[in-house]
Amino acid sequence: MLTRGVRLALAGLLATTVLAAGAVTSVAGASAPPITTISMQGSPYTPVAPTGATDDYHCTLVNPHVTRNSFIVSSQFFPNSVEVHHAILFLVPPDEVNAANAANLGGKGWTCFGETALPGTGLAQIAQTPWLTAWAPGHGEDVLPTGTGVKFPAGSMVIMQIHYNLLRGDKPVKAKLTLHTVPSSTPLKPLGLELLPAPPDIPCPAGVTGPLCNRTASLVDLGQRFGADSIGFDGFLENFCGRSTTDPPAGNTTSCTWPVRGGQNIVRLGVHMHLLGRGMKIVLNPGTPGAKTLLDVTNYNFDFQRSYTLKTPVHTSPGDQIGVTCTYDPTLRQELPQLRKLPPRFVTWGDGSSDEMCLALVQTVSATGKAVY
Repeated sequence: MLTRGVRLALAGLLATTVLAAGAVTSVAGASAPPITTISMQGSPYTPVAPTGATDDYHCTLVNPHVTRNSFIVSSQFFPNSVEVHHAILFLVPPDEVNAANAANLGGKGWTCFGETALPGTGLAQIAQTPWLTAWAPGHGEDVLPTGTGVKFPAGSMVIMQIHYNLLRGDKPVKAKLTLHTVPSSTPLKPLGLELLPAPPDIPCPAGVTGPLCNRTASLVDLGQRFGADSIGFDGFLENFCGRSTTDPPAGNTTSCTWPVRGGQNIVRLGVHMHLLGRGMKIVLNPGTPGAKTLLDVTNYNFDFQRSYTLKTPVHTSPGDQIGVTCTYDPTLRQELPQLRKLPPRFVTWGDGSSDEMCLALVQTVSATGKAVY
């Protein structure tokens, strides 16, 4: 997370229900891939936000009983409720299973605000539990680019994170996930993920005032809702992106440039912002004669988020960088039904639906070598 391999957990899951997993089974038809189904069972979970917050984050540990190495080639998450802001599934490899079991006291999971899936895990260790798949509103079945897959080792477990947005309601939620896998002998290239954020610093619109329109006061409120680590992560982003941690440039746009690994082919891109988001531009080697726009989303809609598979993969070389720029419309805070009853605020990076994010998801495969597990 602190470098080009940044791993940002966008959300969490606050469910006290126990998840059970179905075994790997075969689908009718010789060519159909095996399917692993993980579904929430038992009583639905009713989200409850911490004092002063409107978001509920929790992690639940599940055992999919993976008995052989495999690749995930597609997935589908069924939120079954408007309260679900988004969901992320994290891999717990065999060497991390004991740590995950220790966190899962009573089988009820744990609160997981912030950027890490396992409690007590530092940012430098976050890559130990990489993403398996993710879901956001408007995203149906997630079919990975042809010839690629996500590694799913035998003996692994899964951390399911769901972010419940209580601005939409507080009804009981019962979600479901389906993973489609193929054996590890299938000639696929492992799909890698780099998450490249930029820190929003969005002032209150002209003529709009309130105590939280002060950035310092807004950050104090952020820490009260999600803990001191949330303020620390905001400061890390500001510092990494070359901005002042105490007085960064404020406005309706933000940008940051990240180093990326060379020798990769970029095959798919994703965009994530919250309710004030309007657009994102992702550029390879910005500000250079060879700059190449990889994606330019000018009509971002939080309720219709999707991934973009490139028609032609884009190669990266050592020393390449990717610039991420996001644009926002702060007046939406006074217009959208979810936000207009909230007090005006200087909006920063934060886990809440009423906070903001600017996150590019860059998925790559190795440009050389054979397709192997």
